[in-house]
Amino acid sequence: MRRTRIQKITARLIFVFGLLFMFLGCGFLLGSLAETSGISVLGSFFFVIIGSVFAFLAIKLNKRSLYLFLATYFLLVGFFLFLSALKILPLVFTKWWPILSVFAGLALIPAGWRYYGNIRPRYVVPSVVFVILGCVLLIFSLDVVSFSFKQFMLERWPLLLALAGLMLVLISLGTKGKPEDTRQ
Repeated sequence: MRRTRIQKITARLIFVFGLLFMFLGCGFLLGSLAETSGISVLGSFFFVIIGSVFAFLAIKLNKRSLYLFLATYFLLVGFFLFLSALKILPLVFTKWWPILSVFAGLALIPAGWRYYGNIRPRYVVPSVVFVILGCVLLIFSLDVVSFSFKQFMLERWPLLLALAGLMLVLISLGTKGKPEDTRQ
């Protein structure tokens, strides 16, 4: 009993120190930057703080999967905006907006792991779909291909229909219930 209490206290202390170091490091980094916009940096801090609050709630409230999803999503968005504000990512957010779909897909993985205790198709398939959708939209947003998204949709819609069918099949395979016990 005493050992689990010590482990819980240690985990909370590590979490608090991690947040403290993260905010101190970002603060010192901000102090050394002169050409960054303070508003864009504050916006990224806002998302990181919201993500940290949800991470705290996920830990405090028995690691609920919704809070874990929101924590992961907001932390990813905050760090992405922070990198964008520091000009590490050279493009403006209006070009990188599909990355939000990729972040949603990536945030589903730990939430599903927490909910089921292992990887299940019920969470993995939508996660993969969000990541693929974000990557496809990112390709068009960054003008990597020479044709438009509208042209792609008009000519390649059967591919999307086949992918939607594949997703439904994978979800149905992952949602099969346990066999019922027919013994009496």
